[in-house]
Amino acid sequence: MKYRIIALLMTCLIMFLPGTSGCSDSAISDGSSSSEEPVSSNDSGAAYDSLPEGFIKGMDVSSVISLEQSGVVFYGTDGKPQDLMKTLSEAGVNYIRARVWNDPYDANGNGYGGGNCDAEKAAETGRRAAKYGMKLLVDFHYSDFWADPSRQYAPKAWREMSVEEKSAALYDFTVSSLETISSAGADIGMVQIGNEINSGLAGESDWKNVSVLLQSASKAVRDFSVSCGVAIKIAVHFAPAADRAGMLWYAGMLNGFMVDYDVFGVSYYPYWHGSLPEMKELLSDVKEKYGKQTVVLETAYPYTLEDGDGFQNIAGQSELLPDYPASKQGQADCVRAVMNAAAQCGALGVFYWEGAWIPVGDDPKSNSEKWEKYGSGWASSYCAEYDPDNGGKYYGGSTWDNQAFFDADGKPLDSLKVFG
Repeated sequence: MKYRIIALLMTCLIMFLPGTSGCSDSAISDGSSSSEEPVSSNDSGAAYDSLPEGFIKGMDVSSVISLEQSGVVFYGTDGKPQDLMKTLSEAGVNYIRARVWNDPYDANGNGYGGGNCDAEKAAETGRRAAKYGMKLLVDFHYSDFWADPSRQYAPKAWREMSVEEKSAALYDFTVSSLETISSAGADIGMVQIGNEINSGLAGESDWKNVSVLLQSASKAVRDFSVSCGVAIKIAVHFAPAADRAGMLWYAGMLNGFMVDYDVFGVSYYPYWHGSLPEMKELLSDVKEKYGKQTVVLETAYPYTLEDGDGFQNIAGQSELLPDYPASKQGQADCVRAVMNAAAQCGALGVFYWEGAWIPVGDDPKSNSEKWEKYGSGWASSYCAEYDPDNGGKYYGGSTWDNQAFFDADGKPLDSLKVFG
C-alpha cells in the first residue's frame, strides 16, 4: 500500500492529470498483433502509415547523464558498450528532448534529483545528440524542479520578484541557457517555453501574468534564433490531449493574449489520456482553428510489469490496455499506433518520455545512495526545501524503468526498432 500511494502521488506530481481514463478495447487499436515475437518496424503487426518526410520520432532522455554518473552503461545492438545517442540514432530516433531547470540544487550543491537537469546537462546531452545527427528540443520548466499540470513553482531566485522583474529574469535565463547549449554543439530545433503549463508558469496562475512570461520567453527564443541564424520552433505544452474542451480553451487564451508561438504540444499517455480519436480530433481542431502546428511531446507504454530498482513503477497492471500487454511487442505496437495517429492528423511528430530511465542497480541500499548523490532517482531528499509536500516526502528511484526501451542492464529492447 505504501508504494501504491507513492505511485499515485507520483502520477499527480510528475506530469499527468489524475482521474483521466484509459482507452477502450477499440479506441487505440490499429489492428496490431500483440504476440511476443521478435519486434520489427515492418513485420510486427501493422506497419506505419505513410509518415511524412521529417516526421519527428523523438525521445526524452533528460536523466541520462545522472544515470551514467551512477554507473549505468548502455549498449548497442551488438552487445558492446556504446553511447546511448548512437544507439538511438541507429534505431531511427531523430530528435532528443532535454528538460532544463533553473537551479535544481540546494545551497550546498546537493541535487534535487530527477536527473539534476540544469542547462549544462542539457548542453552535454545536445552535443552528443548532434554528433549522431539528432536535433534537440530544449524543455524549459522555469522551475527548480518538476513542473506539471498541478504545480508550477517559481525558481528560488524569482520568488520575491514582481511579474515585470520575473519576465526580465526569464528572458535572460532563456537566452543564456540557449547560448550555453548551442555553444556546446547542440543542434537546437525546438524550444518549449514551459512544461505542461495548465496551472500557470513560474509561480504565476493568472493568465494575464502568464502571458507576459510567455511573451518574454518567446522573444528570448526569437532573438536567440536571429542571433545564431538558425530557425527554431517555439512550442507550448499542455496535458492531457483527451481534454479537448480544456485544451481548446488554452489555445484560445494563447490566441487572445497574442502569444507568439509555432507549435501546440500535448502529453498523451494512452493508459490515462483517453482515446487516439480524441487526441486526433484535438490536434486537428487546433491546426484548423488557430493555424498552429501540433506535436505529441510525451507518450510512453510499459514493456514489463517488473520493478527493476526497488521503487515502484507508475504504470502497473491497472494501466494496461486490452490490445497492448506489458511486453516488447505490446510496447512497440502501442507506440506505433500513437505515431500513426499523429501523422494522420498532420502533427509534426511524437516524443517518447524518458525512454532510457533504467535502474542504477539491483541493491536497494546502493541504489538509494546513488539516487541521493547523483540525482538519478525521480527525487532526492534534498528537494524537501523546495518541494516539501511531494518529493520531500516520497523521494526515491525511477518510477519509469518498466517503460524504457532498454532492459535493466542497459541493453536495447527489440521494441526500440519501432523508431525505424
